[in-house]
This record gives sequence, C-alpha cells and structure tokens, in this order.
Amino acid sequence: MIEVVASMARGPVFLAGEVLECLITFTNPMSHLSTSASSEMLAWASAQIHCQFHASESRVALPAQGTKQDVQAESDTVLIPSKGERGQCVLDTPPKILFCDLRLDPGESKTYSYSEVVPTDGPPSFRGQAVKYVYKLTIGCQRVNSPIKLLRVPFRVLVLHGMPEPPFPQDEEVAPSNPFLEEEEGSRRDTRPLERALDMLMITTSRRCPYMFNITNMRGKVAKFCIFKTVYRLGEDIIGTFTFSEGDIPCLQYSVSLQSEEEVQEQYQRCPGQAVSVTGHGRHLESCLHTASSHFSLPVPLNVTPGFTTDIVTLRWRLHFEFVTAREPVEAPVVLQNQSEVTVWTGAEHVDVDTFSWDLPIKVLPTNPTLASYVSQFTGTNSINI
Repeated sequence: MIEVVASMARGPVFLAGEVLECLITFTNPMSHLSTSASSEMLAWASAQIHCQFHASESRVALPAQGTKQDVQAESDTVLIPSKGERGQCVLDTPPKILFCDLRLDPGESKTYSYSEVVPTDGPPSFRGQAVKYVYKLTIGCQRVNSPIKLLRVPFRVLVLHGMPEPPFPQDEEVAPSNPFLEEEEGSRRDTRPLERALDMLMITTSRRCPYMFNITNMRGKVAKFCIFKTVYRLGEDIIGTFTFSEGDIPCLQYSVSLQSEEEVQEQYQRCPGQAVSVTGHGRHLESCLHTASSHFSLPVPLNVTPGFTTDIVTLRWRLHFEFVTAREPVEAPVVLQNQSEVTVWTGAEHVDVDTFSWDLPIKVLPTNPTLASYVSQFTGTNSINI
C-alpha cells in the first residue's frame, strides 16, 4: 500500500492567472511486517487541472453533445481526469508527469511539486440553481498491470470581470513607489500582472462617490436614500443611509436584502421567458415610524461568487428594498417639556398601508484569494491509498 497526500501550500482559493502550487507526497508506510522485500512500486503519476460543468435539466437545455452525464474511459489504463464525474469537462490543462518508475522502501517517502497557471479563459467556481462550475486538481497514479487511481483536490477559482480601464498611464505605478527599492527591482511590477490586478481591484472598490436617490410612491416622497458606492469586493460591508424627515409619507418599516440573480441565456432556457433565479445573501429589517434617519450595513460574504457571464449563464447582484408606508398621516406622541408623569404611547391597532419594492443594481468583484481561503469549504488537502 502507498499513501498519496496532496496539499496546496497557500490555500484552496486562487485568482485566474495565478500560479497554483501543490506538494504531492508518496509514502510507503512502515509496519511490523515490513521487510526488505516489502518495497512498493509505482509505474507513473501525473497531475492536471480541470473544470467540471453540470447543468440542471429542469432549467437548462444543452445541445445534444452536452447532455452526457458521466465521462468514462474506454480502458482502465487511459487517464481521463474527469472520469466518473457528472456533467462535462469544459476546461483542462495539459497533464504534467510527476515521475516514472518510483520505488519506495518501507518507511520511505518522496515529495513532488506541481505548479500550473490557473487558466484565465475559464469560468469562476460557482454553485447555482441552474449550473455548477467546479475546479479540481486531479492526480493520476498507476501500479504496473493495475487500473489508474485518481486523487482529486477541489479548489475555488475567482475570475476578475468588469474592471474599468486603469486611470493611470501604462508606465505609471498603481501602488505608491518604495524609495528603498532600486529602480530595477521596482520595475519588476510590470512583470507581475496578478499584483497589478489586485492593486487595481483595491483602487476600484475604494473609490467613494455619494449616490442620492429619492424614494417615492404614488402618494408622494417617502425618504431620501444615500449610498457611498456601487462597486464592492467580497468581504466588504454595504452601508447606506435613509433620511425620512424629508419625506411626506410616513414609512412604517423597510427592509434591504443582498441578492444575486442567476439568468440562463435565452438560447439555453428550458422554457421561453424562464424566470430569473434569485438567491438572498443577507437581510436588514427595521421599523422606522417617527424616525428621522436610519442606516443599514450588509456584509458581502466571502464565500459567494462575484458577478460573471458565460455562454450559458449570467450572474448579477442587486440590493432589494421593500417599504411599508401609511396611507394617512400618523400623529407622533407629544411629550410636554415639564411633564413629571410617565406617559405611555401605544401605536394604532389598524393602519392602512401600501407596500412597494425597488431594486438597485450593484457590482461585486473578487477579493484577495488569501482572504477568501479562510472561509473556504475546501481544505486544499486530500489523500488516497493505492
């Protein structure tokens, strides 16, 4: 028996274009029965990255070649990284051979390093109601005259979409320059596009410009709403304020929800005019009668998928507002200035109300993959005995 352990050194979350590094250790465990004749032999081992796509049959109508649910090899000696997986493989990297003819004595182990650039032309990791995109590192191992054994290590990929054009000349540094670095060393930033992308991401999501909205219904103005930006990265807090003192209509209650919209492209919809799938990721609810101003704070979870578009599906983000307003003025309680007795104010038992909603589109971008690794459902480590 040989134990194979694969471990991603930096964590299980990567940005497209980043180098994935994985240490793969092959060990022949020592036992009380081990002898010099107990050496184990492996013919070869290789590793590669692949992205598996799966669609819901009730929501997505794929072409005939995309309906295959299981990928099987014609022979046990043929390496297919997605063998036994549901759906279809939509992206894979060329396999890299780790070794050939490896012999391990009892208690001996050997470690190999695998590195590969995460493709930039693939979709992000996503588990939606209509489609799923799942990335895995697959290590194939084989003994002589034995079937291939596969060790899979799932990981998450973030793709940076929707970045605006850089506001600086191409030869200008995005981050502040360090006077203690030599010019040659500082100029190396041009050769590190990933770091430049993260710098641009931080700058884009750090810009603040207040956006003001008048919230009205058919009876008049309800409130003024202010939000400081509409582009956020994973892990940020969305903060907004309401000013009800400028409204003409009493607002009894409001709620704000962070929602994602998953829309299947028209040519792949199972039914014409198919509804968009909406998923909630947080909600703030507050009663605000006789309140002059209020605010809310909604965090963008680190484990959600930023907005993206593929040939099959589009994911967008929005803030969904719901308001409950009174049809008639509601008198506020009156407290006399020199009143010594305690006064208890009781709200009206019956109030005629109107309800209405409003959606504000926002952009959600990735964050530094190291931060997202802290809350990932994946461990970046897996093992198998062969």
